[in-house]
Amino acid sequence: METTDDTALGGKLKLLQPRDGHRAGHDAILLAAAAPKSHHALDLGAGVGTAGLALLARGRAKRVTLVEIDPRLSELSLENARRNGFADVVTAVCGDVTTGLPLQNDACDLVIMNPPFNDATAMRTSPDAAKAKAHVAEPATFERWIACAIRHLKSNGTLVAIHRPDSTLPILKSLDGRFGAIEIIPVYPKPDTEAIRVIVRAIKGRKTPSTLQPGFILNDASGKPSAQAEAILRDGAPLLTD
Repeated sequence: METTDDTALGGKLKLLQPRDGHRAGHDAILLAAAAPKSHHALDLGAGVGTAGLALLARGRAKRVTLVEIDPRLSELSLENARRNGFADVVTAVCGDVTTGLPLQNDACDLVIMNPPFNDATAMRTSPDAAKAKAHVAEPATFERWIACAIRHLKSNGTLVAIHRPDSTLPILKSLDGRFGAIEIIPVYPKPDTEAIRVIVRAIKGRKTPSTLQPGFILNDASGKPSAQAEAILRDGAPLLTD
């Protein structure tokens, strides 16, 4: 597999990733930026480890387990941990989130996830098998990912997920009765446009009502990165306060 040597977080994070297929982007950095501080974080659908390693680079986790179904990406995630000086605090697990993982239950205080986005019945899938696996979801995908998260989260542990806005209702249905204190953050490409992502943060076992947080805007009206985007994507600022 041919790879490229890239950086994230303004050069603070070094990443080897495939030249073709699924590649890291803003979603992974935003996912990490929305996470509270944790002792042990579980990154589901980790790819090459971008979001989980960003937690460590930003000082938001002490230990991270990276779960990825593609063995090639899982190997790269472990290599990226080594290259960034996190080998001693990172575990890479190659496994399928939807069928169970060889991990201890109720052991993590944070789960972050970037599940496949697109409905396989409503779109033409990518000819690249790895990219298709990363982006195409079956109807029950999110429910299965939530079930995995709740198995491995401690009571009062936090779940952070990023997804498409049209998945907001299915996400909330999957969280109902399991999580509370739900915070929803829309992500906009520029002012006065429709959201392209939603970030959802929730706490296992809480009953606190949900809140809609102020939106995050990636670019200003001229298309240049917003000051908030620069602070979060380059400088490692948090998206939400703990």
